[in-house]
Amino acid sequence: MSNKDSEHESMIKTPTQLAVVVVLAFVVPVVLLIMLAQFVLSARKPDAATLSQEAVVARIKPVANVTISEAGSSGGVRSGDEIVKAACAACHTTGAANAPKIGDKGAWGPRIGLGLDGLVKSAIKGKGGMPPRGGLPDLSDYEIARAIVVMTNQSGASFKEPAAPKVAAKK
Repeated sequence: MSNKDSEHESMIKTPTQLAVVVVLAFVVPVVLLIMLAQFVLSARKPDAATLSQEAVVARIKPVANVTISEAGSSGGVRSGDEIVKAACAACHTTGAANAPKIGDKGAWGPRIGLGLDGLVKSAIKGKGGMPPRGGLPDLSDYEIARAIVVMTNQSGASFKEPAAPKVAAKK
């Protein structure tokens, strides 16, 4: 036989070899499909705790919550120190957005000259980088005044704690 004829010859020479190839051509793909199906179906089952309603709600809750409230409608009256720590200290301890630092008598001097009422009005409206009511819309005017007294008295003022507002009688 020539070299050209050997290129076209089959590797299967006997009927037994043909039978083996036919069987393997059928069995190998079927076995592979069965193994793949078992792999897919035997995937890890989720823990029952992760399917509880509380766990699902915790996973899909929004990143932030928006609370809309009427100005001055907080549950209880907060002290001036609490308000300064919660809202004012972020800028008034670092001087961010040109806010006068607590304790800096030179920066607070002209502002203290406005008087407590002038400072309260300015804080309610917002000034420069400071948002109205210091960014806490639920602060009452009384709470704002208390926070201002705390900050200004540490900065050279001698304002008196404002009198608590009279509570309206419930109908």
